[in-house]
Amino acid sequence: MRMVDLIHKKQENQTLTQEEIQYIVKGFTEGKIPDYQMAAFNMAVYFNGMNPKEVSALTMAMVESGDQIDLSAIKGIKVDKHSTGGVGDTTTLVLAPLVASCGVPVAKMSGRGLGHTGGTIDKLETIKGFQFELSQEDFIQQVNQHQVAVVGQTGDLTPADKKLYALRDVTSTVQSIPLIASSIMSKKIASGADAIVLDVKVGDGAFMKTIEMAEELATTMVEIGNHLGRKTVAVLSNMDQPLGFAIGNTLEVNEAVETLKGNGPEDLTQLCLSLGAQMLLSAQRVKSIQEGTDLLQEQIDSGAALKKFREFIEVQGGDASFIDEPERLGKAKYQIPYLAKSSGVVSHWVANLVGEAAMVLGAGRAVKEDQIDPVVGIVLKAKVGDSIQEGEPLAIIHSNREDISDCLARLDQAVQIADSAEELPLIYKTID
Repeated sequence: MRMVDLIHKKQENQTLTQEEIQYIVKGFTEGKIPDYQMAAFNMAVYFNGMNPKEVSALTMAMVESGDQIDLSAIKGIKVDKHSTGGVGDTTTLVLAPLVASCGVPVAKMSGRGLGHTGGTIDKLETIKGFQFELSQEDFIQQVNQHQVAVVGQTGDLTPADKKLYALRDVTSTVQSIPLIASSIMSKKIASGADAIVLDVKVGDGAFMKTIEMAEELATTMVEIGNHLGRKTVAVLSNMDQPLGFAIGNTLEVNEAVETLKGNGPEDLTQLCLSLGAQMLLSAQRVKSIQEGTDLLQEQIDSGAALKKFREFIEVQGGDASFIDEPERLGKAKYQIPYLAKSSGVVSHWVANLVGEAAMVLGAGRAVKEDQIDPVVGIVLKAKVGDSIQEGEPLAIIHSNREDISDCLARLDQAVQIADSAEELPLIYKTID
């Protein structure tokens, strides 16, 4: 087998066999296939795509390139949730204890963030004492005893994906649906879940800007998961404006707590109920989405979800006193109102620009070496559809520096005030 022949085969839009795909992934991971040949292959896939069998084979080849987590010792059906990323996306912090409070095991491996704010691990790290590094034995024991654990990714999961992604990033092939889908699903499969719920974001603050693109990605990932024996469902959710009000690490942790108390933003609450119901259905805990939604709401109303969150934090060594005293997480030196320049209705919050405004304050990373400032960020005071008067605060900027001109410039571009606003659905559709 020669790599040049396989590149030509894909350039001619012919179907690659499982053995040929395994040869490509293994050879590239081991350094036997050079970057320039893999770049040519990626470009051929970018233009000609892959069929479902090819994408599944590519995904499994990447899974088999490194460690695989065995969660079979955990009782029950393990359901993982993955979001394709957004602005103010705090769903894992809410969903992990909420779904666990219903008796469904949540064994979650999360990463750090690159972009607007930190990832789930960065957010949990703002909690004093919280330990996100557990041995696999302790991880499994904790889930069996307490139904929930969230840890950082350990071992050498999908090294082929790491190499492939770095190459795609510098060859303008990141946008290829087969390459995106196999990248995401290889990590989910390697992490040991029995079932997977995907939150595929659509809009200004998402990787997929149109519903058509998001639906193609979601369908491909669902096909991969089901072909590889994992029950998989995808929810297409709106990311034209930030989710919830808070963008920033400690700000988002406190918002997650308020959501578990029943006082959270309507859009964040509704999305968590929808995703959580899909997780319960996939785990065979309920027989319908409505039954799942009702059960999750009961857990919030009764305080059981918040109790599980407190238990989860304490079991992993964290100081849970911030649940009752949010200021214990710390706060920025300055809280600066961002005022409306005219009266009317908020018609648009361009999500990615709001995210960039938070990032330049220090809430996120432009490159992976950047240090995050956990207490800075932005809290919106008005969302799309809300009326606003000139001079009223549209947002509060939490900053550790007085000069925030770079942040303000992005917010000026991000917000639009008009006579009316188009009402967009929070969830566009579900693909299963």
